[in-house]
Amino acid sequence: MTISNDKQQATHSSPTIEARGVTKTYHGGALDVHALSGINLSLFEGEMVVLLGPSGSGKSTLLNILGGLDRPSSGQVMFCGQELTRFDDHALTMYRRDHVGFVFQFYNLVASLTARENVSLVTEISHNPMGADEALSVVGLAERMDHFPAELSGGEQQRVAIARAIAKRPDILMCDEPTGALDSKTGIKVLEAIENTNINLGTTTAIITHNATVADMADRVIVLADGKISEVRNNDKRKKPAELSW
Repeated sequence: MTISNDKQQATHSSPTIEARGVTKTYHGGALDVHALSGINLSLFEGEMVVLLGPSGSGKSTLLNILGGLDRPSSGQVMFCGQELTRFDDHALTMYRRDHVGFVFQFYNLVASLTARENVSLVTEISHNPMGADEALSVVGLAERMDHFPAELSGGEQQRVAIARAIAKRPDILMCDEPTGALDSKTGIKVLEAIENTNINLGTTTAIITHNATVADMADRVIVLADGKISEVRNNDKRKKPAELSW
């Protein structure tokens, strides 16, 4: 099963990805853990969504399922009208490779490679990538691309990780606590890189965070509790990262 690589213009009206009745149960020991319980959710083209909730609320589990890193116990996940939940492992790998960019709290850079070389790892296996230099310029690291990770600050390393994620021109950028290990000043620079990607590339963007302040930069805020969506709200106006403080 294959997935079309065609990109559509961001319109905020057409769903990029949808979850329908998604559940996830982990079986182990005497008790089952119900991580997700009947999630219904749509992420729209070009939209920025922030997912809030305490540890154990199901945020990361949901993002992993939407990103094709995990499978639900039941329910459907649809990407541009195609049912991911029917894909075999190979098709899911192609979905992740061609359509999804991931940014995690820990940067996972190769220490022996420069920033440019770390990003090039993705461009070498992508169908229509931007150049590593261009991706690093998008996140504000044009002057640092020949430095090794040990020569970069934590915020700069995270921006290299973002450049690596966006170099494939993904339809969806999924960020799991991208500022969790950073101070507020550095975290704002990282959020600016994510915002720049969302605005200039039209990438559907989902950010998991414990930091409620970050929600102010989103189009929409989704709050999870005990594996369920407890609240959805729209922001009348998105704040710039520089306007945030924590």
